[in-house]
Amino acid sequence: MRETLDKGLEALGLSLPEQSRETLCAFGQAVIKQNEVMNLTAITEPKQVAKLHLLDSLTVLRTAELSGKRLIDVGCGAGFPGVPLTIACPQAEITLLDSLGKRMHWLETILPELGVNAQCITARAEEAVADRREQYDYATSRAVARLNILLELTAPYVKVGGAVLAMKGAAAKEELAECKNAIKKLGLQLEEVREFPIDGASHAVIVLRKIAPTPKAYPRRYAKIKQAPL
Repeated sequence: MRETLDKGLEALGLSLPEQSRETLCAFGQAVIKQNEVMNLTAITEPKQVAKLHLLDSLTVLRTAELSGKRLIDVGCGAGFPGVPLTIACPQAEITLLDSLGKRMHWLETILPELGVNAQCITARAEEAVADRREQYDYATSRAVARLNILLELTAPYVKVGGAVLAMKGAAAKEELAECKNAIKKLGLQLEEVREFPIDGASHAVIVLRKIAPTPKAYPRRYAKIKQAPL
């Protein structure tokens, strides 16, 4: 895992201290171990964990300067991308949000053991925003929903001037094409799509800048969002 991580960091043009690299691998191994008793990920081979979880998460660092900023990882699952970003940039204030209590309880237990400081919140994205509206510089998310649904769940968290950093695969541009209406309604503007080839597959970070407040009507209840995307 460590060798794959080191090579991948070099390919991404990222330089991390020894301690951060060790902690990233320790978290990767902790995910593999916990996956024996809890459904965290289908990816359990160490090299693949390094490529498809750790390195994929760290592509966010190539699209945004997180130091001194507040970021929320919406639908963090097993902790990706939020935990690797916290390890790589401890100067950022990172919040992990997910509705599955067992996963969040595990993160609340394992992160202090690894010396990782991130806030963990167990709640649905469309409900937790009530007292966190437009309080973050960045909202990110990975493998949660198609973009036209995801943006309604993430944009309300971001302050004007901040950005949604949506992590997508090969279908990134296709998903972008179907959510022009959502981008406009939510106060966003497409800034760039950064693509990072990892292990022969396309990984992209879509950067959508927040240029106006998101109307208070959003987010709607999840069933409504899914039934009638913007």
